Amino acid sequence: MKKIILILVFVTSNLALLSQTVEDSPKLFTEAVRTNFHKYKSQSNEAYRVGDFERGQFLFDSLVQNQLIGSKFNDYTLKRVSNRKLKMSKVKKPIFLITYAAWCVPGKGEIPALNKLAKENKDVEFIVIVWGKKQEVKKFAKKFNSHIEVCYAHKNYKNDDEIVESMRETLGFPTCYLIDEHLQVVNIKRGASPTPLKTPTKKAMEMNYTVFKERLTELTKMKEENKGMLVTN
Repeated sequence: MKKIILILVFVTSNLALLSQTVEDSPKLFTEAVRTNFHKYKSQSNEAYRVGDFERGQFLFDSLVQNQLIGSKFNDYTLKRVSNRKLKMSKVKKPIFLITYAAWCVPGKGEIPALNKLAKENKDVEFIVIVWGKKQEVKKFAKKFNSHIEVCYAHKNYKNDDEIVESMRETLGFPTCYLIDEHLQVVNIKRGASPTPLKTPTKKAMEMNYTVFKERLTELTKMKEENKGMLVTN
């Protein structure tokens, strides 16, 4: 009888630990998006329909802050333009990821700003995902320097359905994802610096550089905080 009781206690304890571990595990990014996107989309569409762009941005920020930050980014295997694959869990450092589309022209000064930032910060992985087919993306990729990994995804390609659905078809583009070295989402921001067409190229680059630098600082600050917690513990 005692043996049976001990076995039951052992099994119950392990089930409790397993349950606690599952509860403590961060939700996957795709799951967080899928769970909350329908409500966000209906409210966001209504806001933009009536021209309330401020509320549209507020809704986006609320979705990110309340549901997506802290989620675990999916361990995608990305297709590089260079023909090699890039598995995100293999990176082992913070990731500054931004999405574009092959058929859209980036804002003035955005790409030069990214190129400069990536060159200056080699302890961060800079990844660009361009929505489009490989041949469409090849020309686009030439605008980026060697410090940026240029990848592509299209819904007609094998295994690209999930990434296209969870990123392009929900949060749109251009969108900037700040992801720590453990694939945890630190923040998600839309676009870069709004620059009027008449803005001089140098000035536009400086404006975008400032915006991207602020986001990078948020990402690297999180890395330092994580280091501090490890030292304390």
